[in-house]
Amino acid sequence: QVYPGLFDAVSRLGLTEIGSVPATLDIEELGDENPHLVAATAIHPASEHIPVARANGITHAVAAPGGGLWSGQATAVHLSGWTVEEMMIEPSVALVLEWPTMQTRRFDPSTFEVRERPFTEAKKEYEEKVARLDDWIEAARQYAHARAAAPDRVRRDLKLEAVARAVRGERPLLVRADDERDIRNAVEWAKKHGLRMILAGGAEAYRVKDLLRENGVPVILGPTQRLPRDEDEPYDAPFTAPGELHAAGVKIAFATFDASDSRTLPYEAANAVPFGLPWEEALKAITLYPAQILGLDDRLGTIEPGKIANLIVTDGDPLAIPTQVRYLLIRGEPTSTENRHLRLYEQYRVRPPGSAARDRSSKSP
Repeated sequence: QVYPGLFDAVSRLGLTEIGSVPATLDIEELGDENPHLVAATAIHPASEHIPVARANGITHAVAAPGGGLWSGQATAVHLSGWTVEEMMIEPSVALVLEWPTMQTRRFDPSTFEVRERPFTEAKKEYEEKVARLDDWIEAARQYAHARAAAPDRVRRDLKLEAVARAVRGERPLLVRADDERDIRNAVEWAKKHGLRMILAGGAEAYRVKDLLRENGVPVILGPTQRLPRDEDEPYDAPFTAPGELHAAGVKIAFATFDASDSRTLPYEAANAVPFGLPWEEALKAITLYPAQILGLDDRLGTIEPGKIANLIVTDGDPLAIPTQVRYLLIRGEPTSTENRHLRLYEQYRVRPPGSAARDRSSKSP
């Protein structure tokens, strides 16, 4: 069976390697406002996570930065290539914004305790951050107008240029938000400024599905294989939310928001099928829909003439765990599914019986 290659719409592939080793992490930069930074400059093509994801049918992905307010620009790449230039699909598919949230509880690293603070203090901090975002949008509009009128007289500002592209509608705004209140606020803010918004994460998006549909906001959902976010959320909310959003007319896609777990993408979609999401929609949510949401559907997402031949050949349903990817093509070329997991499996599969017991006895006094 031949399918379009699977698309992890928001990942950290190439940006992280070992979570406990800071030198292998390049997700965020210092400071809260880095809209000019492009994820492509930090992607490590030799990451061990890339071939692992590829072996399970992921042929292309978006590597997205995080942290701060303006996190930077997300990059779409093929999961094959010696260099970032060889992997490149689009250096900037969206500007990433971490929507501020009101937090009354904070972890104090100096005492390793969770501290409470007044709601008024948290609300004031939140309003100040939103005001900063308003200032950025207005500054970007003025900068774009001035540069267009007199490009030789206005000093170039890469940060304002990046925001201006979103203001002009040339790039969507990928807004990270999970709480119902934050999602509502983000949608209203984007509407006020005339910005093209994509909701990323959206753990409680199902609670505001009508608002999302009315404003044409698509959602790139995080993993379904997780526990409920709090004790008041239904136990099956992560599984039912995709079906509810689809039924309400909201376009959805699935993403892992990770590097080591990118390989589980088909199962994030699969777990929503028994809870109301049609199988065809689940498959489209990891192939066609992310391409449409990110403006790449002229090149990716379906099997048809003129598109990039990112394809997988499987021995069954690509959403089923027992299914194996027999062949994988990226840019029309057969691509190896060799990876670290397979190498370790083969190494220990041929280990002689009883070798573990011999190892223990040789170390005894």
